[in-house]
Amino acid sequence: MVVGWKCCKPRVLTFDEFLSIPPCSTADSHTTIEETPLQESTPAPDVVAAPPPPKPVSEQTPAQTSQAAAPQPTATVQPKAEGVEDSDDPSTPIPSNTTCKRRGCELSSASASPRTFDSEECIFHPGVPVFHEGSKGWTCCKRRVLEFDEFLKITGCKTRKGHCFIGKRGKNKGGAGGDVEVLEDVRSDFYQTASTVIASLYLKKVDKEKSRIEFVDENTIGLDLITSDGKKFAKDLPLFGNMDVQESSFQVMGTKIEFNLKKRDGGSWATFRSDEKATGKIIQTGRAGRA
Repeated sequence: MVVGWKCCKPRVLTFDEFLSIPPCSTADSHTTIEETPLQESTPAPDVVAAPPPPKPVSEQTPAQTSQAAAPQPTATVQPKAEGVEDSDDPSTPIPSNTTCKRRGCELSSASASPRTFDSEECIFHPGVPVFHEGSKGWTCCKRRVLEFDEFLKITGCKTRKGHCFIGKRGKNKGGAGGDVEVLEDVRSDFYQTASTVIASLYLKKVDKEKSRIEFVDENTIGLDLITSDGKKFAKDLPLFGNMDVQESSFQVMGTKIEFNLKKRDGGSWATFRSDEKATGKIIQTGRAGRA
């Protein structure tokens, strides 16, 4: 859905982009009178062509009949990622002219200075905005309103200790004073043969000298990855099955890290990592192994 203001031309697709649209008019004084409301969607054309009348049943071919009888897939819209939830380090100074990054809180840094982390209480919405058939609300709670101004006043449904003025970008204590973006997870995929799992972990520009990759044990890969463009991913990956540590290997490439893992028992892996949800599809080439 395209959103924007009736008084100016910018149109955006997300709620955060909508809030960042600068005003297009100025006045000599402030007012408490509501003015131009939000334009929620692009107006439909005035003329809509009517669909052709359906053919009589006797004139339809068998292929058309079976196609009409078959259920059509329903399009689903996946919700976007939820709002920022990580709290700042209590010792981190608050940048000037910033607000809490959690949706529904947006407390100004001036109001939170000096910082009292132990007593800070952030009330926010972890979900994303939902505008549906005129009603407005959040995916994380049930309240729905009709007016946009009332939507902005919906109180957060989750409370967390400490605000989030900095977010996922923290100070790089081991580097040369630059900032490092800490990644919570990275995309991966895999395929397998009867004896081997070939998996890819997608992260660009991994610095081989500063990063650590090791096979901790037969079902764990330890990662501490630093990229040349200021990203960090540190995690122990739990594997779905057991590998032969001595016969397994990895290779760092420009856009990914590729693992070649020797299966210890020859069984099929439903997923690469045990903390992933199985899709029911096992991607395998060659003859299936025996469990």
